[in-house]
Amino acid sequence: MEPNTAAESAFFAANQALWAARTAAHLPSAFYDVAGFREGAESLREIELAEVGDVAGRTLLHLQCHFGQDTLAWARRGAMVTGLDFSAEAIGAARSLATELSLPARFVEANVYDAPAAVGGEQFDIVFTSYGVLGWLPDLSRWAQAAAACVRPGGTLYLAEFHPVIWMFDNDFTKVQYAYLNDGVIEETEIGTYADQSAPLEHQSFTWNHGLGEVVSALVAAGLEIEFLHEFDFSPWNCLKAMVETGPNRFQIKGLEGKLPMTYSVRARKPQQPGAEELS
Repeated sequence: MEPNTAAESAFFAANQALWAARTAAHLPSAFYDVAGFREGAESLREIELAEVGDVAGRTLLHLQCHFGQDTLAWARRGAMVTGLDFSAEAIGAARSLATELSLPARFVEANVYDAPAAVGGEQFDIVFTSYGVLGWLPDLSRWAQAAAACVRPGGTLYLAEFHPVIWMFDNDFTKVQYAYLNDGVIEETEIGTYADQSAPLEHQSFTWNHGLGEVVSALVAAGLEIEFLHEFDFSPWNCLKAMVETGPNRFQIKGLEGKLPMTYSVRARKPQQPGAEELS
């Protein structure tokens, strides 16, 4: 699927350059702890582990997988995994990590809008995507249509994401700076990275805010049936400024503890074809 406009193509190209630089910074970062992952540490968090459930023997497509650490974490749990990302550098790192750890995995370099063609029309028991993914996409309708096309009838799409309320604030959480609803592209200069705020990186980024109504409506319009929408008052990752730890792997904004939704999750199922066996 080609970008809708020349401007959109330029946005994606700039963001690809940003994620190429981030990949190089993220691989050795304490945030991702790849060394610990090599030794068996878990990279998945309590929200998705509880809500995705047992993946043993299931096919799983991880959209916007970055360098594939969570993809490989699902492989360790018995899933037959495919990871997809638009960054050539990230996909190269994912393939290297899979080879190093002797974990069976396929990694595909493609824009998420092109996922159905990029995976050769294959459909999966589970399509998974998580944390900091939707804001890089200008059009959620195209995302939902592409993701839904990759779900096998009776299978599920699962999304865990930072809450859109969080993206309304400035980077220091001192004021509301951006609209809750999609008000068009947000152009910023990214200094450092969420995994290492002191990293010597400076890149332009182009992002879009998406309210919960937009997310759910896009999934329903794509033919999926919403099973749940959950909201949480914590982030499982310490990846924003001014965060404090309120429990093991639970972080909130300092001074706003318990007052803001930090993350949310959605599970949606593709209707089963008549007479076919339902996937549990």
